Amino acid sequence: MKQLAEMLCHKYQEWSGSGHYRDIVLSRLANVVTPLWRLPYQEQLQVKYESQRKILQMLTSRLEELGIDAQKPGGLCCPLQPLVPSPIINGYRNKSTFSVNRGPDGNPKTVGLYVGTGRARNIVCVKANHMENIPQKHKQVAQCYEEFIRHSPLDPCILFHEGGHWRELVVRTTSHGHTMAIVTFHPQEMGQEALATQKALLKEFFTCGPGTVCPVLVCSASSMTRCSHEQSPFQLLHGEPHIFEEMLGLKFRISPDAFFQVNTSGAEVLYQAVGELSRAGGDTVLLDVCCGTGTIGLSLAHQVSKIIGIEMVEKAIEDARWNAAFNGISNCEFHSGKAEAVLPQLLSSWEDSRPLVAVVNPSRAGLHYRVVRAIRNCKSIRRLLYISCKPEGEAMRNFLELCCPPDPGKKLAGEPFAPTLAIPFDMFPHTAHCELVLLFTR
Repeated sequence: MKQLAEMLCHKYQEWSGSGHYRDIVLSRLANVVTPLWRLPYQEQLQVKYESQRKILQMLTSRLEELGIDAQKPGGLCCPLQPLVPSPIINGYRNKSTFSVNRGPDGNPKTVGLYVGTGRARNIVCVKANHMENIPQKHKQVAQCYEEFIRHSPLDPCILFHEGGHWRELVVRTTSHGHTMAIVTFHPQEMGQEALATQKALLKEFFTCGPGTVCPVLVCSASSMTRCSHEQSPFQLLHGEPHIFEEMLGLKFRISPDAFFQVNTSGAEVLYQAVGELSRAGGDTVLLDVCCGTGTIGLSLAHQVSKIIGIEMVEKAIEDARWNAAFNGISNCEFHSGKAEAVLPQLLSSWEDSRPLVAVVNPSRAGLHYRVVRAIRNCKSIRRLLYISCKPEGEAMRNFLELCCPPDPGKKLAGEPFAPTLAIPFDMFPHTAHCELVLLFTR
């Protein structure tokens, strides 16, 4: 790593006058993070549509291997609708994560995004000022944080075993201009008094110093890294502990580590479609698995009998309950805990005669096997909406488990589901990703 940094620094000094190396590095970052940025937006949509079509072709082939006659007219296991565009194309992100590492000039206190990989030992941290998907406010906060740590006598914490303190920065914003900055600080062996001094300096910088150019309503710091809020609670340094967003006529409270779709206007389009696809009527119970702050369930609460949300992040469940109460929604209940622990117990004793519709929106890791098994074996669930930002990954395993013939060995005894419709939503313009909604019925 040190040799790479020295080489990059030499090249930077050699080419900095012409800006040649800088342009190369910036283009490389854009190509890594937003690989479609050079294409007109309509061409981006076409590229993503073809990608989703290949994923459905893969699913169709895998189902055929299981002995399921899945192929429909058009060669896919279900119709694939055109990609739904994002209402906002540039600067749409409401959350950005910036790393701290060596920049192209070798400075270890560079705040930006990574180019390269740890395996290849060629990681460089590049400022994100030119990234089209990141709003200007996020870039301003990142620039201020970089200024602060460069004036700090403390080292950055690039590798845990090498010491250092300053680590990543997360910036969250809302459509109302509210801003939350979450600084990750590794205390190492620092005493409480010294730690308090650093907190005070960080607070002063953003409230009285140069950081005031980008007002931060909330500034939190974690004393540990790679851990949950429960393991190391966020420490409020200034402002309020939450930010607030409005979506589909509702107000949502968001905690520092709670999930909220990164494209707010795109999420509104997505959730409206989910409501239509669910066909949930006044007697329906909607099961919202991986519910985050309750956005999907609460946005559909007016059209169903009851909402049941499940989420492993405790603070997000607290947000969901607050959101329900603030918006005057009483036909809901939210359960805190891992879905694989909560859902099987909930569905094994299910005796409600009302129609039960499930919506799942897991992370890229997909659903735990016990969650899929519980859904599959619950006879009351006839309609399932699976929302995935990486359907070609672990979600593909979930799709096959939902649709395969009954397998006593895997305790998949329930009637198989079948893919009925696929609709991709462009929640991430300029990137290769989108959100695929797959409707399963039985």
